[in-house]
Amino acid sequence: MRKWHNTGLGLPPNTVAYADRENLKLVVEFAIPGAPTDTIDVKILEDSLHLTAPARDIEYVSTLALSWPVKPGKAEATYEHGLLRIEVPFKDPMEDAVKVVIKAGGVEARHSNRRSSWLAGVEGRYGLMGPSPTLSLHTSG
Repeated sequence: MRKWHNTGLGLPPNTVAYADRENLKLVVEFAIPGAPTDTIDVKILEDSLHLTAPARDIEYVSTLALSWPVKPGKAEATYEHGLLRIEVPFKDPMEDAVKVVIKAGGVEARHSNRRSSWLAGVEGRYGLMGPSPTLSLHTSG
């Protein structure tokens, strides 16, 4: 069996990650046998998770990019028989949304049919001007 000496490179642990839809949580399990609990380092952001865990002659290292935001401050982890299990609740993507107040009858409403020069410039720069494309379907009979 080959031993991984500290070369500055880590070995990715066997990893399983899945959504617990019933409890609205992300569950990540890392197989890191032999890693003392006090040497395991897990850091979580809303969009990523990072693990380092030295174990005997191996250093386990893993970084996961998360496709759905989570609440890092509510993460819980357990380590038993070489298996690290992390549970972190998903974040509602609208949780930090700001409600936009809509004004009635303002200047914007009275002149809604006129384009501002700024808007016209943006539309021209990004190719947003001109007629919308249409879709034609031809069937043979």
